[in-house]
Amino acid sequence: MTGKIILTSLSCALLALGQVHAQSKSVYNYTDAFHPIFYSSNGNAYRSASGKPGQAYWQNSASYAIKVKLDDKSKTVSGRVTLHYTNNSPDELGYIWLQLDQNLFNENSRGQATIPLEDSRYGSANSNFQGGFTLSNAKFGSGEEAKYEIVDTRMRVELPKPLAAAGGRISLSMDFAYTVPEYGADRTGILHTKNGDVFAIAQWYPRVCVYDDILGWNTEPYTGPGEFYLEYGNYDIEITAPANHIVVAGGELLNPDEVWTGEQLSRYKKASESDKTIAIRSATEVTAANSRPKKATLTWKYKLENAHDFAWASSAAFIVDGAKINKPSGKTALALSAYPVESNGNNAWERSTEYTKASIEYYSKKWLEYPYPVAVNVAANVGGMEYPALSFCGYEAKAGNLWGVTDHEFGHNWFPMIVGSNERLHAWMDEGFNSFINELSTQEFNKGEYQRTLGNRNSMARAFALPNLEPIMSSPQNMKERNLGTLAYYKPAYGLRLLRDEVIGAERFDRAFRNYVAAWAYKHPTPDDFFRTMENETGENLGWFWRGWFKNNWTLDQAIRSVDYDKLDPKNGAIITIENLQRLPMPVVIEATTESGKKIRKKLPVETWQRNTSWRFKLPSTEKLTRVVIDPDNVYPDINPENNVWPKN
Repeated sequence: MTGKIILTSLSCALLALGQVHAQSKSVYNYTDAFHPIFYSSNGNAYRSASGKPGQAYWQNSASYAIKVKLDDKSKTVSGRVTLHYTNNSPDELGYIWLQLDQNLFNENSRGQATIPLEDSRYGSANSNFQGGFTLSNAKFGSGEEAKYEIVDTRMRVELPKPLAAAGGRISLSMDFAYTVPEYGADRTGILHTKNGDVFAIAQWYPRVCVYDDILGWNTEPYTGPGEFYLEYGNYDIEITAPANHIVVAGGELLNPDEVWTGEQLSRYKKASESDKTIAIRSATEVTAANSRPKKATLTWKYKLENAHDFAWASSAAFIVDGAKINKPSGKTALALSAYPVESNGNNAWERSTEYTKASIEYYSKKWLEYPYPVAVNVAANVGGMEYPALSFCGYEAKAGNLWGVTDHEFGHNWFPMIVGSNERLHAWMDEGFNSFINELSTQEFNKGEYQRTLGNRNSMARAFALPNLEPIMSSPQNMKERNLGTLAYYKPAYGLRLLRDEVIGAERFDRAFRNYVAAWAYKHPTPDDFFRTMENETGENLGWFWRGWFKNNWTLDQAIRSVDYDKLDPKNGAIITIENLQRLPMPVVIEATTESGKKIRKKLPVETWQRNTSWRFKLPSTEKLTRVVIDPDNVYPDINPENNVWPKN
């Protein structure tokens, strides 16, 4: 974000907030806030009104067999992909749509046309780069040539005959190739190091679009901001790379004895049984000729089951270390880290495996057990990007920054890898949920080593109240790029923490959230499915919260109008009048301080505002009050805390 943008945003915010502060008349409308109809459709056989998958819920599946080669000289990836697709829908399908995300880097793509010239995460560092897929020899399993049309980052393939509903299957194979972009929209790329390039390979093969009961074919173009929505299936991957490279991937390595040296194989096996980090290839061995087999190329064979994507990395520069991940069931997985010498030392990537292990173990215990055989962290020129069982994190990150990005990217294995929401339309359902669970994980890691003091959570309120801020429930393509961090990450995470800590209670919220994860594991929930689940599990009507915080950009302004004594005598207690001045309702926490210094607290439920814009209540006190304050812990997003205090400053 440029200084000019920041100043402009702050100027707008200060102007708007100045107007709010001057306002004394309430604009709150309780019939809007608590309108009984929030959902636009009823539950059905596919999606229950309880928020769970319905008795007739279905989703299609896609498995991939891919043989691919990396040419580190020409910086190209080429190979052949075979897609095995199953139509479990109740509809006959006459065609299928595929995603071609690498076409974003074609100079004529819609994404290139809509990416700002400056300060954008989604452009290419090389304006002369000519990227995109080259496709050929597309055939169905029957041997029949496939007819297709490419439209930007999508590919429509006509089927030789309609694919039957409720279990029809088809396979499609094609050759593909592309040049790896040096900076691929902060999701894939090439990092140059003194011992060789680090290739971070993602969105590297044609992937089938999701066909669901919400939109049918989900064909939103890939323009950069919106991430992924993919079908689950199995992956059989063979990657041929120069023999001096090490290839790591988000899957089980099937032929370790063919690709590791004897010593590395021994260490690799030892790492899978060790709670402490074990070096598989040390920094001093990176430049040693005998640290790689004496061949021209090697083929690394991987498999991954019940996942919706696959990513990998390859480099001659990798230091590799690993350790055992312990799962609640007693099963284990392998944490691996791959990074260049530039990332090693001074509390940096040598702790990556420790961070990866801790993150996976915490989330497995807290929410749902980690399903994959490995968790691989790769130092790259990608600042932070998640794929099933593998993450790319910034190679310069260290200490708390490296913990934060590692924990965040591996948290994504729960949202959206396990709970497969539509990121391309609903970024808050993966980034926001993940940012929320990251707060809890950081509190636990190494006795709070990197836990930051939350301080005044209310200080975030003004950032959430900017007048040019779109609602959270906007698609990433439909919001200003500078607003994405607020709307996809911080504001939804803040809202969930508010709901957990102040509205519902941690124990009930966590149980409901855990049940949401379990119900929608390896499935495709919508926002309504989440909202309904939380309401049914907790027994709370939360339409007012979803409507104000997620669907609209409503703000909160609670105020103390007056403090009087019952019958003018402090011994009889105090009569306090409060108001809700803005459109968002919330519970009210009041703390009064008496002459003797005693603190008296009272919490009013959100239902206080169900039919009122102001409210009088009695505080049981027997002496004069010296101070009364709303939200004494500063946890609510009140945009005008100045009117929360009596007597007025």
